Amino acid sequence: MKFVLATANADKAAEIVAIFAEACPGIELLPRPAELPDVDETEPTLEGNARLKATALADATGYAAIADDTGLEVDALDGAPGVYSSRFAGEHATYADNVAKLLERLDGVPDAKRSARFTTVAVARWPDGREVTARGTVEGVIARGPRGVGGFGYDPVFVPREGDGRTFAEMNSHEKHALSHRGRAFRALGERLGT
Repeated sequence: MKFVLATANADKAAEIVAIFAEACPGIELLPRPAELPDVDETEPTLEGNARLKATALADATGYAAIADDTGLEVDALDGAPGVYSSRFAGEHATYADNVAKLLERLDGVPDAKRSARFTTVAVARWPDGREVTARGTVEGVIARGPRGVGGFGYDPVFVPREGDGRTFAEMNSHEKHALSHRGRAFRALGERLGT
């Protein structure tokens, strides 16, 4: 099976390719054509935004497409940043900008109240409208400051509850994928695609 990968985020694309290579070797992921414009994420849910991206790529290329959307929900912030995770600190925010804003908003929040979860929704979409979806969630807490050099996004401050106290950025990619929201979502998607 071949799918065009819808994400324009190189870090996310590399992670998805690695997860599929390990868990779903029967699926070949083609890179997103560079000439295609970004898709505006205008839906209020992760699933809606993943569907927008997958549909846009399937329509533009004529091939089946795989897309995802990921959100970090922090309980002390009433679920923010949620669907706005990648642009929490503004439309052109860097990973560091988003992490800094998150830590600023959590300043003074005690450790016991820093619970959070990462959720990824993955969507496989064919040009004829057929669709398969999967969701992956991991519970955790937000660290008081960045730790580690791996991963991307909020990985330096997200400590999964199922782990050993390290942030995702302190883990190697195999360790992170075993626990992560993205790993769970894309392994589930692969199973539903019959690989």
